[in-house]
Amino acid sequence: MTSNPGLKNAIKEEAYQRGFSLVGVTTGESLPHAQVFETWLASGRQGEMGYLATPRSRQCRAHPTSILPQCRSVLVLATRYPSSQPPEVQISPSLQGKVASYAWGMDYHEFLPERLQELVQFIETQVGHPIPNRWYADTGPILERDLAQRGGLGWIGKNTCLINPDHGSYLLLAEILLGIELEPDPPFTADRCGSCTRCVQACPTGCILPDRTLDARCCISYLTIELKGSIPLELRPLLGSWVFGCDICQQVCPWNRFSAGEVDRAYAHRLTPPAPDLLEGLALTAQEFNQRYRHSPLHRARRRGYLRNLAVALGNTHDLTAIESLSRALQVDPEPLVRGAAAWALGQTGDQAARLALQRVSSDEKDPQVLAEIQNALSQGT
Repeated sequence: MTSNPGLKNAIKEEAYQRGFSLVGVTTGESLPHAQVFETWLASGRQGEMGYLATPRSRQCRAHPTSILPQCRSVLVLATRYPSSQPPEVQISPSLQGKVASYAWGMDYHEFLPERLQELVQFIETQVGHPIPNRWYADTGPILERDLAQRGGLGWIGKNTCLINPDHGSYLLLAEILLGIELEPDPPFTADRCGSCTRCVQACPTGCILPDRTLDARCCISYLTIELKGSIPLELRPLLGSWVFGCDICQQVCPWNRFSAGEVDRAYAHRLTPPAPDLLEGLALTAQEFNQRYRHSPLHRARRRGYLRNLAVALGNTHDLTAIESLSRALQVDPEPLVRGAAAWALGQTGDQAARLALQRVSSDEKDPQVLAEIQNALSQGT
């Protein structure tokens, strides 16, 4: 089938109607940046995300036709989520956490797939027959930012985010591989980061690398979401009050100061407060956590990961009013990961009451990792 400009325009208009902010078309040809990805993997910068290094993952990311052999076009789409400027809250600022703004509303894995399916149905109706297709919303082995750049949606910034000159970088990306030919849009070739290094300088952990990749092993988003075990001791103070994800490299980006366009309608209702109460969250039971966050991205961290993050954030406040809640978590929480983080946080207060709480629990604790955290916390004051 030859490319059809009328069909392409109709598809774009339908995508806009369904809530996407940006739409482009590119080819399914091999991606030259796949070698950067291979170098990144060889350096071990993926951390515990071993699924990224499987042979299938690497093959598909380099060659989209490995996913869909009939692929002749790729529809690349983006929609805006809120910029990270939390509203005023009423609790003490020192006891507030921070949540990346993409996680304030419904999990995008719940609303983007439906739109993509409907868009495929629209395309099939337009051409009059089923067509081979695969769609992804951050769910498949695909270099989506490379495809988005090649489809004209923006450039990959120094902070590794796709940046559009009008919409900034607070963007959710999605792709549809299609077995029909559509005229590709011109790629976005300009690098508008210029000499700016605000994101690199602002990153607390220094995870942003010169080749426009990042070392996931010290990225706050990875540490608070993907990492399933304890956060490395040397990195905990650098997390500050971030308890799920991080927006710092986007907050400082000049292209986000004047970004225009509407935020996706899915964010009209907030499921997660931008600045959650750390003490209240640390007391959540498994049932309460699952009920509250079952439709939120926060569910991805699971209760033990989220409460681990809350405890670390409380430790970084050095706030003595947190001692009671941390002591309770250390004593009764069923998850060793949470108890260990609570022990570390108590050690950060430098208070005698915290030290007594650690000593009381040390004789009853059976988990070796938690015991190590307790001993480390007690050693802080010696």
